[in-house]
Parts: sequence; C-alpha cells; structure tokens
Amino acid sequence: MTPQQRRRFRLMMQAADGHSNGASYRDIAIALYGSKRVAADPWKTSALRDAVIGLVEGATAMIGGGYLQILRHRRRS
Repeated sequence: MTPQQRRRFRLMMQAADGHSNGASYRDIAIALYGSKRVAADPWKTSALRDAVIGLVEGATAMIGGGYLQILRHRRRS
C-alpha cells in the first residue's frame, strides 16, 4: 500500500468515526483540515466539502465489506 493510500484510509476512518458520532461534514472537515482552510472557501462549493463527502462514502463502502478487496490484494515483488 502506498503512503497516499494509507493516508486516504486513515482519513476515511476518521471521517467515518465523526459521521457515526453525528458530526456534520463541515465539522469533519474542520477536524481533518483545520478551521482556517475550511473557512477559506464558501462551504457549499468547497472542494473540501466534496472531499469529506467522498471520504465518508469511501469509508462506508470499506466498512460494508470493501476492505476485503485490500486483504485479497497481492503485492508485486
């Protein structure tokens, strides 16, 4: 697994944890990226909003069984 994939999986699990505890997408974005970065753009059209929604959706898929694909993946030597 590449460093980028590990980072994305970590962000997905953090986003899923926040979502399952009732945090809004905006609250999750602030926790992951910081309040200054979130406040820099209008929220409804923010790329961070789209990123957080994607992280939550990706995490939901992983939790629903998508993690099995990672376990089946074989490393090339």
